[in-house]
Amino acid sequence: MLVYKIFRGPEWADMQAHGTSRGAPIDLSDGYIHLSTAAQVAETAARHFAGEDGLNLLTLDAEKLAPLKWESSRGGDLFPHLYRDLQISDILRADPLPLRDGRHDFTGLL
Repeated sequence: MLVYKIFRGPEWADMQAHGTSRGAPIDLSDGYIHLSTAAQVAETAARHFAGEDGLNLLTLDAEKLAPLKWESSRGGDLFPHLYRDLQISDILRADPLPLRDGRHDFTGLL
């Protein structure tokens, strides 16, 4: 199963430079890296990145992420949370997440 992480441009650039990331500020605050499924990621973008341009969508294989925990969050949905640093080798794809007419366009990305 594929899961997704949205990074702002500087967060992605920092990960590329260092090969690892502890995540975005919310991840650091919560103590784990927030991920989303394909069914959840558009709402994640709308709630937490509304109107932000310059984002990147990282695609990861959930089965290769350990320790990955599925925990209840928004509306009781189970969300994947990664309890370790994200490694550049974890990423299957990294794509720009375009902003079109004020919304993020996931066409061809999921």
